[in-house]
This record gives sequence, C-alpha cells and structure tokens, in this order.
Amino acid sequence: MGQPHGVGVVGLGVILDAYLLTLADHPGVRLTAVADLDEARARSVAERLPGARATSVAELLASEDVETVLDLTVPGAHAEIALATIAAGKHHYGEKPLAATWSDAALVAATAAAAPGVLLGCAPDTVLGTGVQTARAAIDQGLVGRPTSASATWISGGHEGWHPQPDFYYRDGGGPLLDMGPYYLTSLVHLLGPVEHVSGVASRLRDTRTIGSGPRAGQSVPVEVDTHVAGILQHVGGAISTVTVSFDGATTSARPIEVQGEDGAITVPDPNAFDGEVTHVARGSNQWQVLEPSAGFVGSSRGVGLLDMVGAAGTPRAATPRASGEVALHVMEIMTGLLTSAREGGRITLTTRPERPELVPLTPFDVWKDLR
Repeated sequence: MGQPHGVGVVGLGVILDAYLLTLADHPGVRLTAVADLDEARARSVAERLPGARATSVAELLASEDVETVLDLTVPGAHAEIALATIAAGKHHYGEKPLAATWSDAALVAATAAAAPGVLLGCAPDTVLGTGVQTARAAIDQGLVGRPTSASATWISGGHEGWHPQPDFYYRDGGGPLLDMGPYYLTSLVHLLGPVEHVSGVASRLRDTRTIGSGPRAGQSVPVEVDTHVAGILQHVGGAISTVTVSFDGATTSARPIEVQGEDGAITVPDPNAFDGEVTHVARGSNQWQVLEPSAGFVGSSRGVGLLDMVGAAGTPRAATPRASGEVALHVMEIMTGLLTSAREGGRITLTTRPERPELVPLTPFDVWKDLR
C-alpha cells in the first residue's frame, strides 16, 4: 500500500469515537492532526492518538502531512470547512449532510469538481455494510423481479431525550430529514437508483424542546425546522418510494426499509448500522427467509467510506468513491426538494442524477489489518 494516507480531523464531538474504531489503528491511513473550537478537547484527543498533534484549522489545512480532511463539524460548518479544504488542494470527506443548504451543497460539489485531483466524499457510509449491500445484491440478481416500490420509516421522540447538546438538530441543517434522512435516502439510491421527482408534506409539533440529560437538562431549545416529514420519490427506473421521518412520535415497529417487486419482497435492516438481517419472501409465500450476507464490508464502523475513497478499504478501488459527493448532493436535492414541495406544494423535478454506486464485494473487516 506504500505510505499511510495522512488524515486530519476537524471537529471532535460525539461521533469521533465511532470513526476512531475504524481509522485509529488502520495500516492504510495515519491520523496526523486534529482541530476543534475547544482547544483543550483537541489536545486531549491528540494525546490518545500516537503521532497526532492538536492544531488550529488553518494550520491543519496547511500541513503537508494532511492529504484528506475528515470533517466532523456541525452541519452549519460543513460548507465552510469543505471549501477551505478544497482551496488547500486536499481531499474532503465529511459527515452528512454535505452542507446545511442546497445552495451551499451545490457550491461545494461544483468547487470540488473543478479542482484537479481533489476527491469529495460524504457520509453516510453505513450503506456500505452487509445490510444494504446484501439487499442490493439480491435485487440486482432478480430475487424480487422488477422492483416496483419501497417504503422507508424512522420515527422517534427527538434527540433532546439523550443528546446533551441537541441544539443543532433543531436549526437549519437539522431536523429529522437532514439528520436521519440521509441514511434512508442514500440506501434507496443504492437499492433502486437515483430519483427524478419528489413530493412532500411536513409539520412542526412544537416550537421548543426540553433537554433531558447532561449539564443543560431542563433548558429549552428553539425549534426552527419541520420535525415530521413524509415524501414520495419517483426513481428513474420507475419504482416509487415513500419516506417518513419524524421527531414527533414515540417509536415504530415498521421495517426500516422494505422493497417490493413483481416476484417478491426484501426487508433491509437499520441503515444507521452496517450489518443486520436481510429477509426475503417470494410472491405467493408467507415465509420470510433470512439471506446470508453476500456483499458489503463486514463488521466495519464509520470511516470505511473515507477508506474506500482513498483506496485503503481492501477492495478494488471503484471508479468513483462509493460514498461520493455526487450521491450526497443528490440526496441533499431530494431532501430540499421534499421540503420545498411541502412548503410550496406540487411535484419537484430534480436536476442531479448520479451514477448508482458500485456494489461492495463481501469484505471482512480483518482484511484491512493485513494490509501493509
């Protein structure tokens, strides 16, 4: 593999540890620098990572040993960090969504596309696990016949019940659609291909939320976004998907994703996780069968999309990153299209149409540990 690929991390919040499970000891990458608005936090993280140093964002972007910036900041900062990264001539891989607004996301994608040699990647990469990828392989093999429809459902009472700093979930760039929607919508793009038309409705249950844990427990957070969104997606291939995401319910027993076809149906596990059972039923039968994993990264964690982007995931490198900026931009247009439709009425025709990402071959996590 040659020398490890140098990665600098900007934003060291709650999600960082999930990325470190994948990246901290991986032979194909080296975490060289970390930066955060909280300098003490940056120093603490650097102490946990041999060879990493705490820096400012400007210093990190100027560092010769940083080839890719992993952006784990809040959504409102994604565009600023991405544009600065691209201007520095470095690859950018960020948490979802690509940016807090459609215009910012489109600017980031266009800027990256115009920068020679710069790669743009974006979460979620959970869709590269065995759950979504095994379901996709089964669909591609014709197990359900021609796909006709899909349903995707995520419902909760809101993140303020467990997150000590939930403010950004209720600001621009947040809400259940931009927060949880990317997992489900990216999965649908992998399963059924890109979307050409969307229609949506949305509502807001209340204007404030009360923090339920941590040092700010009992404080109120203003709600500036819609907290229940339902939509209809028409895929280029003809299938129709329905999507419901909500901070205004309790929970749900619905399958996270279910795909129907002329000859059968497939259920897809939680797309916020990498693995899980994929089940199949043939037309005319009531017996659901569990499918053995046949595709996807096995037992991985967040960060595998970055590894795939830089060619360090232990699989043949795809023509474009499987967790690409192009797919993230398309998902952002789906989400903003649904919200525009909900606000103004009517059906929205999308302008983006990415290539369906390449299938991930079945790849055990341990294969990475043998790469030198």
